[in-house]
Parts: sequence; structure tokens; C-alpha cells
Amino acid sequence: MADEAFDLIVIGGGSGGLASAIRAAKHGAKVALVEPKELGGTCVNVGCVPKKAMWYAAQMAEAQYIASDYGFTDKPGKLDWPGFIDRRNAYIDRIHGSYQQQLDKWKITRVKAMARFIEPRRIAAGERVLVAPHVIIATGSSANRLDKPGFEHSVTSDGFFALRACPKRTAIIGGGYIAVELAGVLRALGSEVDLYVRDRLMGSFDEEMAYQLGEEMTKHGITINYTCQIEAAHETHGVLLLDCDKGTKPGPYDLLIQAVGRHGNTASLGLDAIGLGVNAEKQIDVDDYQETGVPGVYAVGDVTQRLALTPVAVNAGRKLADRLFGNLPNAKLDYQNIPSVVFSHPPLGTVGLNEQEARAVYGAEVHLYKQTFVPMQLALAHRPMYVRFKLICVGEDSRIVGMQMLGPGVDEILQGFAVAIKMGATKADLDATLAIHPTSAEEMVTMGDRVPG
Repeated sequence: MADEAFDLIVIGGGSGGLASAIRAAKHGAKVALVEPKELGGTCVNVGCVPKKAMWYAAQMAEAQYIASDYGFTDKPGKLDWPGFIDRRNAYIDRIHGSYQQQLDKWKITRVKAMARFIEPRRIAAGERVLVAPHVIIATGSSANRLDKPGFEHSVTSDGFFALRACPKRTAIIGGGYIAVELAGVLRALGSEVDLYVRDRLMGSFDEEMAYQLGEEMTKHGITINYTCQIEAAHETHGVLLLDCDKGTKPGPYDLLIQAVGRHGNTASLGLDAIGLGVNAEKQIDVDDYQETGVPGVYAVGDVTQRLALTPVAVNAGRKLADRLFGNLPNAKLDYQNIPSVVFSHPPLGTVGLNEQEARAVYGAEVHLYKQTFVPMQLALAHRPMYVRFKLICVGEDSRIVGMQMLGPGVDEILQGFAVAIKMGATKADLDATLAIHPTSAEEMVTMGDRVPG
């Protein structure tokens, strides 16, 4: 079969791959998208979208108890889990259809096959051979699994999304994004949750805020174990018993979830054929322009060593397509001051540097402003869940280099403040902004004196 020629081949139909392909096609490029599975990648199918759906369900479960505290007489009920999963899956199916419409609209050739490099600009995809001067790798990542006795009885986050009922007792290994998010959702929906953490929660986040998140999760009813490392699992009579390195045997549990990081989906790409290596996490190293060490081969999204966030993949892919086909030779994603939210219970948000990073860069120039309060909605319900705000500033003009938020509503509050920080806002700029009263967000523009130390 003759080679099929394109201007661009994109390997992977997730967030980064779709964004790259569609933007390039809008610039007039002839594009092939190689993806054997459903469009949308991790985010749409087993990541951000179903996770946020479950988080909303958990929010509704908690809202019932708040309503009861307010004086509403209906008793809280349990989630119709199978019915909600059907609703969630129907929503995802609509996203799949929307993506396919975009591919059709921009005449992007979709190849439903695995891709493998023959040469740097020549790809085998099933029985087809595709060639192009530019190839973008956007194959995403997959969950890691620990190789320990009995862990074949555990699941990763993929297995969580396959659940059709809420487990009564859950053990989760890990302390990052996925672990704390799933712990909060399962606890809110009725599961007893034990979290087994090697070091501390959210290792890349501000240390003080991560500690305070742990306090709130504990008040939420989640047990966090820092001293017990799980060495093995034993299935007996339909439940799981665990072996702890301290000699104890936690359990019984109905579900064991591993949330111990992710690795790049590079094993099947045949990268050796083009002399392209990967790091220990099977990720591809790229520069600020998404270029690999092989001319004409690029990478975006979770398959790289960059931040594993959907907006990062989308924007990096679009900027790359603008540079290659849009006559914008300097286009690249600015990786500074990228906002991010952990959809924990309560959510944790960050933009810019955390306190530890700021002190490493600016030293004695760093000074802080903090605010802690119970939001009005929860104060009326006599539920003492705190909102905590933290500004990290430097220099005489108190330029804001980092903002940390923890508490209900911060997932929506942070976005607007992220714009201000991206523009170089100072503490004086926040002070000059009138508050919207009564809100939680107003506390960010009414902070008082700097924190000593």
C-alpha cells in the first residue's frame, strides 16, 4: 500500500492531540489523527470529566446535610449510583460526538489504530503508512501499579470510574491529586475511607496549605495514615486485608485503590527506531517549544515531563500548531503562573510559587499575607469548615508571586485572581479593588497586615 502524505500527523486523540490537530487544520494543514480508542483521552474518559461529575454528586450529598442544618425537614438520601453513572456516561458520549463533528468539519483524517514510528516522519498505523514533515506525539499517560503481593485485587482510578455502587470501606494508597480527590468523593458518598500516605499530602503544593487540607479531610471523616506503608493485600471471603510494614493488618476493606502516579504512554510507539529516549516515568523530554531531540517530532500533554493538566496540553498543542502552520514562529506556551485546583473536599487551589519555592528563589524578600475564616454558608449551618487564603509576595512593592487557597468555592474564585497575577499584580492592586459583599472572595482583597516572620 502506498504511503499517505499529510502536513501533520498527530498521534493521540486526547486533549492535547485534538487541540493540535484542529488548530493546524484551521490554518489549512492536511492532518491525520491516529487514535485507536475513544476520543478525549484520559481527561474525558477516565479523568477530569467523570471525576468532576462524581465530585458534583458528592457536593450534592453534602448539601443535603447542610440543608438539614438550615431547617429543611427532608432526610438526606443516598445517591442512585447506577442511574447517575448512566447520566455521566451520556454526557461523555455527547462530548465524543462533538469531537467527531470537529474532525469532520475540518476534514481531519481519523485513523483508528495504534501508531508506531518507522522513521521520524513515517508512521505505521494498522495497515496504513502515513508520512508528514511534522509529527506530534500526544499519547497521554496511564496509572502506575505497584508490584506487591495481592495487589492484583486492587484498582487504579480507572477502576474507580467503573464502579456501579459505593463501597462500604475503601483503602487508598497515595497522597497526590487522584488520591485526595477520590478519598473526598467516596467519603461524601458514604464510604469509610482510609488514606495511606508515604510522606505528606500534595507533595508539590505549599506545605502549610497541604497540612491544613489534611486537617479538613480528617474533620470530614477520612483517616490519614502517614506511618503505615502497605506491603501486601489478601482477599478472603470477599473482602481485603492488608499487611502494613509496621506489623499491623488494616482492614477489612471492600476496595483498594492505588493512586501512585502515572507514566507516559510511550512503550508502543517504537521510539527506538528514531533514537528518541524517555525518562524514568516513560515521558518524553521537550523544550519550551514542545520540540523533542528529533527534528520534526514534537510532544505535548501528559506524555511529556511538563505539568499534567488538561489546559496545559490544550494550549501547548494550539501554540505548537500556530508556530508550525499559522505563521507565528515564536508561539509557545508560557509555563509560568499556571493555576491549578485539586478537587478535594475542600478544594485546594494554587497559582504561581508556593512558599517554599518563593523562599528558595527570593530569600528574605518573601513576605506573606494570610486570612482564615468560616464561610457564611457554613457558619449558618454551624459547620466549622475553614477557608484559608495565602498571598506570597516579594519586594518593597509586594508583587504577588504566589496565591494559595483552600476551602469551599476556591475552585471558582481562583480563576480571576490568576489573571491578575499573570499581569504582575501587587498587594496594593488587591487593596484598591472594592470587595463584593458578602462573599468569600472579598476576603482576598481585604487582607490586613503582613504576617510576621
